[in-house]
Amino acid sequence: MNGSAEALRLGPLLRHVDDTSAAVWVETEGPATVTVTRGETSADARTFRVHGHHYALVELDGLEPGTTEAYTVAVDGRTVWPEPASPFPAPVIATLEPGRPLHLAFGSCRTSVSHDAKGNRSHGVDALRAWALRVAAQVDPADPDDPDLAADRLPDLLLFLGDQVYADETTDEMRDFIESRRDIDQAPWSELQDYEEYAHLYRLAWSDPANRWLLSTVPSAMIFDDHDIRDDWNTSLEWRREMEATSWWHGRIVGGLASYWVYQHLGNLSPTERAEDEVYAQVRAHAGDEERDLGPLLDAFAERVDQQPHTYRWSYTREFDTQARLVVVDSRAARRLEPESRAMLDPEEAAWLDDQMRGDVDHLFIATSLPFLLARGLHHLEAFSEALAAGAWGDRGARTGEKLRQLVDLEHWGAFQRSFQEVAHQALAVAAGQRGEAPATVTFLSGDVHHSYVTEARAAAGGPPLRSTILQAVCSPIRNPLSRNLRFATAVLSYGVAGPVGRLASRSTRVPDAPLRWTYAEGPWFDNNLAFLRLAGRGMRLWWVTGEVVDDHARPRLAKVEAYELDEDGNAPPRGGVVAKVQRRVGRRVADGSVRQR
Repeated sequence: MNGSAEALRLGPLLRHVDDTSAAVWVETEGPATVTVTRGETSADARTFRVHGHHYALVELDGLEPGTTEAYTVAVDGRTVWPEPASPFPAPVIATLEPGRPLHLAFGSCRTSVSHDAKGNRSHGVDALRAWALRVAAQVDPADPDDPDLAADRLPDLLLFLGDQVYADETTDEMRDFIESRRDIDQAPWSELQDYEEYAHLYRLAWSDPANRWLLSTVPSAMIFDDHDIRDDWNTSLEWRREMEATSWWHGRIVGGLASYWVYQHLGNLSPTERAEDEVYAQVRAHAGDEERDLGPLLDAFAERVDQQPHTYRWSYTREFDTQARLVVVDSRAARRLEPESRAMLDPEEAAWLDDQMRGDVDHLFIATSLPFLLARGLHHLEAFSEALAAGAWGDRGARTGEKLRQLVDLEHWGAFQRSFQEVAHQALAVAAGQRGEAPATVTFLSGDVHHSYVTEARAAAGGPPLRSTILQAVCSPIRNPLSRNLRFATAVLSYGVAGPVGRLASRSTRVPDAPLRWTYAEGPWFDNNLAFLRLAGRGMRLWWVTGEVVDDHARPRLAKVEAYELDEDGNAPPRGGVVAKVQRRVGRRVADGSVRQR
C-alpha cells in the first residue's frame, strides 16, 4: 500500500445515495477525522471504535440532483483515496435524478479467493471483478457492439442479496488468520469465532483493487443470508437449539450480527433512518471518544436482536420517485421457529412488509435473499418437508422431515407456507390493482440458490384478473458455483415430472394449493454472474453477465449470459415453440459443459 494510504484499512464504500445526499463508509487504522470532498461540498466525521477497530460514516448533504463528480477521502488531512498512481478512474458520487430511468445491478453468493489460475479453477471467475475491470475500461467485452456490455452509465445501485461473506466455508487465507489466533482443531474449527475474525473476513472480501475501486464509485445496498452467519441459519427450532447448545454459537451470532451492523447495515440506511436508529445514536454520541470502545454495546445489541428479533428491523425500503419501490426483506433473522407459529417473518416484520406491498409506482421490487418462487418441484418438496416435520405423518415422519430439511437445505419460502401464502396473496392484490394503482411489474429479486433464472407467475384458477406482470428474477452466484452433481440434482428437481410428483407429495400432507402458478421464462443457468436491470417507463430489461478467461486469468473478459425484456407496457414476451422451450430449460451452459467446475 502507498504510504499516504496507510491510514485507510478498508474502503471507501459508497453506500446510501439519493438525489441530494451521499454516505461514504471507511475503516481506518486508528482514531482519526475522516473528510470527504466532492466538488465544493465537504463533510467530515470522527471515527468510532468497535473491538479495537475504527470506523467512520461521512454524510454529505446539499448535493445537486443528477450530478456526477469525483471525490476524495482524507484521513487527518492527508488524502488517502484515490491512491496515488492508481490505474483506476477517479471515484465519483453520482446523485439520483428524478425521472431518470432506474438502473441497478444485483447478485449474491461471493467467495473471496485469488484471481489467478488456481482461484479460477476452484471457484470460477469473479463476475463482480470482471464487470469492475470492464467499467474501468481495463478490458474489452466479448462483443463490443452489445449495449448490455457497455459501461456508458454506472448503475444507480448495486444490490447484494446475501452471502457477502462466508463465515462457515473459509478460504486458505482466512484459515491462516484463524490459525494465527487459536487452535483450529478445537470448536469452531476453521469457522469464524468472533468479531475480530469477521473484521478480517470483510477485509479479504473487499480489498481486491478492482472490486475496492468499484465499491467506492457505485452505491451499494446489502442484506444478509445464511452463510453470513452459518449454513441453514434459523432453518428450524431444532436447528437453533442444536446451535445454542454448542460452546461457540453465542460468539458466532453475536460477532456476526454486530459486524453486520457495522460493515453492511449502517450504510443501507437513509439519513432519516440513521437519525432514528438506536445504535447509531449511541455511535454518534461517542464518536471521537477514544476511551470508549463500543464493542460491548454492539455485542449486547446483537445478543438482544438474536433472541428478540421483533425489537429491531434489518429490512428497509428505497423509493425511486414514482418509478419504483425497492423493498429489501430480512428472510433470516426475523423468523418465527416455534412449530405452532412458524413463519418466515415475525408478526411485526410481516405487518411492515404488508404495508410496503402496494402499488402507485411503475414497478414494485421485493428483494429477498431466498427466492420467493423456486422451481415448482423444489417448492413442493419444501412444503412437504415442513408439513412432515410438523407431524403430518406422525412422530416418525416428523423426525424424518426434520432430518430432510436440514440435510438438503429445505428452508426457503416454500418451507414457511404460512408466510408464502400471505405474501403471494399480497402480490396478487397489488397486481390486481387492489392496493393502489397496479404497477407494470411486481418483481421478486433473489439469490442464494447458486443458479439463476427468470420465472413468470399468474393467478391460480379463481384468482383475481391481473394488471401487472409478476416475475421472479434470480442471480446467484457471483462467485461460488455448484458442482456438476448438484447442478444435475437441481435440474432434475426443476423440470418434468418433479413438479407434479412434488405436488402429490405436498398434497399428501394437506399443504394448501398455492394462489400462484409459475413457470420458467429463462434458465436456469449456473454461471458465476451478475445481473442488471434497467427500467424504461413501464418496460424493463434484465440481463446477466459473467467473466471469461481469454489470455490472462487476472484480466477476464466480460460476456453476456442471458437477457429478458418486457415491452413498454410491461408485458412479457411471447414464449417460443417447443424447441425454444427445451433449449431454455436445458440451459446451454449446462448442456455444453462450459460452466467452470468446483
